[in-house]
Amino acid sequence: MKIALINGSPKISGSASGSILQDLRSFLEDTADTIYDYHFKKPIVSAEEVAALSECDILIFAFPLYVDGIPSHLLRCLVQLEQSLAKANKEITVYVVANCGFYEGHQNRLAISMMENWCTKAGLKWGQGIGIGAGGMLSGNRSIPLGYGPKKNLGKALTRLAENVCQCASDENVFITANFPKIAYKLGAEINWWLTAKANGLKRRDLSLRK
Repeated sequence: MKIALINGSPKISGSASGSILQDLRSFLEDTADTIYDYHFKKPIVSAEEVAALSECDILIFAFPLYVDGIPSHLLRCLVQLEQSLAKANKEITVYVVANCGFYEGHQNRLAISMMENWCTKAGLKWGQGIGIGAGGMLSGNRSIPLGYGPKKNLGKALTRLAENVCQCASDENVFITANFPKIAYKLGAEINWWLTAKANGLKRRDLSLRK
């Protein structure tokens, strides 16, 4: 089985999407013959990447939510891949993990629906979508083991996803959030905004200015 892990975050490094794929990889290494790692941070896919992806059995996309949808650069990549993957002489199953800064995981439902529609148009098999809320916490919690503390729900979701991947099986979409109080998450986000404003020479009241 050939699996491609595709990071769709525009961040060069330190992305939540990259952290998710790293955790997921640990579940798949004993099952897959080959695991390819790709990072689509620009709106173009090379001919070599297109050819390699066309030979894969499983494509797993992880990306951040942008305006309730797919990041524009990743959307351009999907359009480029569409015709080539449709011509692939094999069944390719697609799984998606979308994360957002909102606390609620179901905020990702439209982006996951977009990916389902893309699979239909490209003639690919839809596997499953995972929508993750409070994604802003993931990059800062890399040291916390998967399945513990605020990553308890994430551990369960990725375990289930990995089981489906290993069987090329389809399953219902799942939406989760961090095991962390919403009020504390909101406060942490606000403090981060205040610190960022201060680092750029602004005061807290400047964040509410209207011109």
